[in-house]
Amino acid sequence: MTEPGQTPRFEPRWPVALAILGVIGLLTLLPGRIRLFPGYSPYVLAIVALAPIIAIELTKASARWRRIERIVTALFVVTIAFGNLANLANLIVKMQEGATDISGLQLFASSIAVWITNVLAFAMLYWHLDRKGPEARMNETGTLPDWLFPQEEATAERVPPDWRPAFVDYLFLSYSTATAFSATDVPPMTSRAKVLIMIDSSISLLTLVVVAARAINIMA
Repeated sequence: MTEPGQTPRFEPRWPVALAILGVIGLLTLLPGRIRLFPGYSPYVLAIVALAPIIAIELTKASARWRRIERIVTALFVVTIAFGNLANLANLIVKMQEGATDISGLQLFASSIAVWITNVLAFAMLYWHLDRKGPEARMNETGTLPDWLFPQEEATAERVPPDWRPAFVDYLFLSYSTATAFSATDVPPMTSRAKVLIMIDSSISLLTLVVVAARAINIMA
């Protein structure tokens, strides 16, 4: 825990910024027949989501901008999650209708884009929620963990000093959940974490098994 007078630890935001840009890029690349939202909407989301991150980097994580970032990040992830579900539903509808203006390759590429977007969105959500956020984790001022990482149970000589989960750890957690369709080596410890794992794996399962498999069948 941070001692009185000690400078609080700060987690760099550039990995999160890259994840946001990745999500926006994938949304932009979706074919117009599949994307349900206006073409300019990803750019608006990018500006809104990146503004507090840039401000935090410039102000060295001021308390005011951290509060704004938490609100904006939560809204961004929720918007992306619902938009992703809408795009997935549209993919399934197009597939059931047997739309002739969408090739198997387009359908497959779109399903992969939806899957990657899902991985990135849930990684940001896990990073945002666990133990009240990055600075609370870094300075041990948060609550009990939502996820228990193996490094936290390892002996001191096996992990770096003062190790704390960073964004890449939550990205790996989301990727593992989306590929294994279940919790892997990072078990959920709270009810909300278990619910999020179920939603994450369900969306991934639906995307890969239903849409991607159908697209591969069409191409074959």
